[in-house]
Amino acid sequence: MIKVTSDSTCDLSPEILTNYNISLMPLHVVIDEQDFRDGVDITPADIFKYVGEQGKSCKTTAVNTFEYDTFFKEMSSKYEAVIHICLGSDFSSSYQNAKIASENYSNVYVIDSNNLSTGSGHIVYEAAILAKEGYPVEVICSKLEQLIPKVDASFVIDKMDYLRKGGRCSGMEALGATILKIKPSIEVVNGKMAVGKKYRGKFERCLDQYVKDRLENNENVDYSRLFITHSHCSPETVERVKQTIRQYADFDEIIETTAGCTISTHCGPNTLGILYKRKN
Repeated sequence: MIKVTSDSTCDLSPEILTNYNISLMPLHVVIDEQDFRDGVDITPADIFKYVGEQGKSCKTTAVNTFEYDTFFKEMSSKYEAVIHICLGSDFSSSYQNAKIASENYSNVYVIDSNNLSTGSGHIVYEAAILAKEGYPVEVICSKLEQLIPKVDASFVIDKMDYLRKGGRCSGMEALGATILKIKPSIEVVNGKMAVGKKYRGKFERCLDQYVKDRLENNENVDYSRLFITHSHCSPETVERVKQTIRQYADFDEIIETTAGCTISTHCGPNTLGILYKRKN
C-alpha cells in the first residue's frame, strides 16, 4: 500500500484528507517568538486575532530535517512506499529539508510541487487518487511530474496589510492600494510568486472580473476539477464566485477549501483563489 503525505500548506479539506488517508506535516508559525504548528496549535482565526487585532508580528518557518526524518521513519515502516508532496522549493526550504531526510529511506519519494495552497493540493489529491487505484509508485511519481507545470494557481487579496507586515510590500504601496481600492491578484508562475492583474473596486466585483479573466474563452482549461480556496470569505462571497465560475466553465467538480495558516499569514482575511489544471 502506498501512503501519500504532504506539508500542511496543501490546504485540502478534512474530508479529502480522511477519505484518502493523507497525512500532513505541519509547518511552523512564529508569533512574537512563540512557535506554533500549522493546523495543530494554531488556526487562521488565531492569526487574525494576534496580527489583525493585537498587532503582533507573524511569520512562517519550514519543517526541519529532523522533523521530516522522524515523520518518514514512522511512515516508511508501515507502508510499501511513501510519496511526500512539498510546498514549492522557491517558497520554503521545506522541500530541501525533506529531500535530505528522505535519503535515509529507500521507499520515500519527495516531490517538489512548485506551488502552494491547493496548487499543491491538486498534486496531493491526484497522487492519492492514483495510489487508491493501485498504480505503482514510479508511475504515480512520473504522472505527478507531468502534472506539476499544468497547475494554474492564483489568488485575489482584499487588503495588503498582511503583505506589508510580512515585508512583501512597502507601507507606501499598501497605503496607495487602500486609497485606490486596488485588489491585486497573486499568481504562481514557474514555481515563483508574481503579481498579476490589479483590480479596483469592491472585493466581490473584483472577484467577478478575476474569474472572468481566468476562465472566459480559455481553451486550455482542464474541466475535471477546480478548487475555490479562501481565507475567511463569507459564504455569500464564495457562492457568488461559484455562480460566476459556472457562467464561463463547466467543471466536473468544484471543491471549496479554507486556506490554512501559511496563506492566511501572508495574505490575511478575505483572500480567494480559483485553482485548476491546464490541458498543456
